[in-house]
Amino acid sequence: MEKLSIGEIGAILSLKKDETDPFISEAEKDGRKGVQKLLMKWKKDREEEKKLKEKFYEMTLFERKARSRGYKLIAGIDEAGRGPLAGPVVAAAVILPEDFFLPGLDDSKKIPARKRHEYERIIKQEALAFYVSFVSAQEIDRLNIYQATIKAMKTAAASLNPIPDYLLVDAVNLETPFPVEPIIKGDAKSISIAAASILAKSARDRFMVELAQMYPSYGFEKNMGYGTKEHLGAIEKYGATPYHRKSFAPIKPTM
Repeated sequence: MEKLSIGEIGAILSLKKDETDPFISEAEKDGRKGVQKLLMKWKKDREEEKKLKEKFYEMTLFERKARSRGYKLIAGIDEAGRGPLAGPVVAAAVILPEDFFLPGLDDSKKIPARKRHEYERIIKQEALAFYVSFVSAQEIDRLNIYQATIKAMKTAAASLNPIPDYLLVDAVNLETPFPVEPIIKGDAKSISIAAASILAKSARDRFMVELAQMYPSYGFEKNMGYGTKEHLGAIEKYGATPYHRKSFAPIKPTM
């Protein structure tokens, strides 16, 4: 072992996954501080991987229960953008294969943007089906935000191909031809809903970044339409854009 440099040991460790590997026990005998530091980090990383795998398995509970009842095409549904003052509300529906595995998948709000984009790519690549639905600010004003959210969710579910036979929905009991199971905080409890939350948030964020190029004074690329101090100041100075929700306070009193 001591014939290997610390850099060489680090490279070999990066390929190892099993703590029972003889190379690990040999590394533990190496008295060099650099080797022990690498080994400590390796063990910490393996422990983190183990926790992520356990969390992922826990988040398959609702999918496993549905499959035990004979359902095969289980769709997760979630939305993004109910609270902002500007931009659409977006819903996504996604059907994952039974063997889908993506440790670290969670509520999109808990995942950094770069990792979220990576997960979005993997989900779209491996999903059996997915669809993202937008409902505009004008429709939100006409319907109200709750009904607009319902519309976006139903559209996303109805647009899936293949057609789902069971729906897992974040906190909303949709009326659809399919059996529906609403789950409070479902984006942190179900891999299907979590995947939908990733797709919905990613799509909406991209829309708001593009909108920022049309209306640079509002900081949409940073606030995503939420009522930050900068955003509220821009509304007060420049007024509302066609993409603002006129039925939302504090915009409504100024219109």
